[in-house]
Amino acid sequence: MSAFILDLTTLRNGLSQVAVETGAQDLDLPVAEWPGAIRGTFDVEKSGDRVSVRGFLEARPRLECVRCLKSFDHPMRVVFQVFADRAGSGSRRDEEALDRDAYMLFHDGRRLDLREEARESLLTETPMAPHCRDDCAGLCPRCGADLNAGPHACPRDIHEEKIHGGTQT
Repeated sequence: MSAFILDLTTLRNGLSQVAVETGAQDLDLPVAEWPGAIRGTFDVEKSGDRVSVRGFLEARPRLECVRCLKSFDHPMRVVFQVFADRAGSGSRRDEEALDRDAYMLFHDGRRLDLREEARESLLTETPMAPHCRDDCAGLCPRCGADLNAGPHACPRDIHEEKIHGGTQT
């Protein structure tokens, strides 16, 4: 069984702390891009059939810098929050509306599957235009050299020409 499927039968009513760890494949994420462990640290509050899960997800996806194109590991700590109730405890129409709006999950009384919500939370918080560092200089537009490595073979006037928008005479 997946670490991100909580066994509700082992949790007492009230507040419990739960720590889970799994790999990318368990959350249907590409292993090459999510090479390390994915951890969840949760406060799980159970009140009868209602369950609330609050905590954090931690992971280090391997991303590619949009400036210099180098791979780097990006540490993430993502807020995670889920509310769940037992299926069949309310009207069917209310359950369908809540499920469709992604406001609440439903469980069978024994297990609560958090995998899809964990996956979505991680993907939502992954930067769309990642930078290996704030001051990344990127690549030379003329020759493609990594500008973070320092001076390279392109003549300086070519870079100035690009910046000033014309040819130098």
